[in-house]
Amino acid sequence: MSLLVVGLSHRSAPVSVLERAALAPEARGKLLQDAVSAEPATEAAVLSTCNRIELYADVDKFHAGVAELSTLLARHGGAALEELTPYLYVHYEDRAVHHLFSVACGLDSMVIGEGQILGQIKDALAVAQEQHTAGRLLNDLFQQALRVGKRAHSETGIDKAGQSLVTFGLEQLAGGAGVDAWAEGKRALVIGAGSMSSLAATTLVRAGVAELAVANRTVERAERLVQILTEPGGPGAASGLRARAVPMTAVEAELARADVVVSCTGAAGLVLGADAVAAALADRTDSLALLDLAMPRDIDAAIHRIEAAHLVDIESLADASADAPMAADVDKVRGIVSDEVAAFGAAQRAAHITPTVVALRTMAADVVTGEIARLDGRLPDLDDKQRAEITQTVRRVVDKLLHAPTVRVKQLASEPGGAGYADALRELFDLDPQTVAAVSRADTRDAARERTP
Repeated sequence: MSLLVVGLSHRSAPVSVLERAALAPEARGKLLQDAVSAEPATEAAVLSTCNRIELYADVDKFHAGVAELSTLLARHGGAALEELTPYLYVHYEDRAVHHLFSVACGLDSMVIGEGQILGQIKDALAVAQEQHTAGRLLNDLFQQALRVGKRAHSETGIDKAGQSLVTFGLEQLAGGAGVDAWAEGKRALVIGAGSMSSLAATTLVRAGVAELAVANRTVERAERLVQILTEPGGPGAASGLRARAVPMTAVEAELARADVVVSCTGAAGLVLGADAVAAALADRTDSLALLDLAMPRDIDAAIHRIEAAHLVDIESLADASADAPMAADVDKVRGIVSDEVAAFGAAQRAAHITPTVVALRTMAADVVTGEIARLDGRLPDLDDKQRAEITQTVRRVVDKLLHAPTVRVKQLASEPGGAGYADALRELFDLDPQTVAAVSRADTRDAARERTP
């Protein structure tokens, strides 16, 4: 296994650096294409969230891979490489697997145990599949990470420790009060209609806001979100929620009515400036609560200096999360991660030797076929029954001779350091490397067909 991950997150870099390094949604596909076009990498996937940017790749050269992936992250994120370098982390082989599995379980999240990361990992895999940059290794890795994350949430109580970033942010706005008590009867403005904004809107509605406006560049998406929230069976149906969709041009007007604003868009620049907030508060006696979950930020940080405005952003959430208590079940999740990493490594090492074993058995079958043909030439008077009995006997002998060595070599190859057994098998039986490679390519094509819906 030659898995490499290069990235930075809220744990390694200040939010100001994360903001400059953030990837625009349209940049992710180009990053993946450039990654697999680079010499060291044959597969690539990118995990980009509001508090992490990570590039995963299958590489054949470690140092060249680190240099290339680091350069690509800087180029496509818009930050200078020398600015990113002090904050980048690198994980390789089993440590890279351990890192992704920990991320999937919420152990590396800003809010320990949050489950939203599973959807983001699923999206990362989907993008890599759409771009045709995820091969057997990354497909296996990301699918297993999703299973490990689900196992952690189902077998432990980590959900009690974790919550969504939205809930954590609203708790910071609410101060000592509970979110439900704080939000009840308020008028809310949600900017954006993506997954995070939708979660924010749903959370606010369930917390009891009386009025909700959803602003989005594509008004149809905002209207769809409002419909989901207010339709029969929706979270706002029973409470008589007043909800509407508005265009982005109406945001400043909506500020004058809102008590709480949550923003999470994919915009490259600010969507809400300090001047607009100051103007909205000029004729009001009450305060305005703002939650910015975007990376790069949607809301001007200068709003922190406006007395009647209370802004919580990714930076303040990172500071608050450092003091958040961890659940006792976190240790259980760490145990699950360690077990799953060992199992994944063993499976990958065993799979590595499979093409060699198949090539060996193919060679043996060819030898049997050749010898039977030679026997036919020397003993042409054999009848069909005799020929079939001899053929079956020779095949049984070959199968019995190969059975124990091939089973044992798979067991040995699955252990740490077992990668060399495939090389030894090829040398001992003088197997053609091209034949082994052909089996590997066939396996990859079969796997791709299995993934095709």
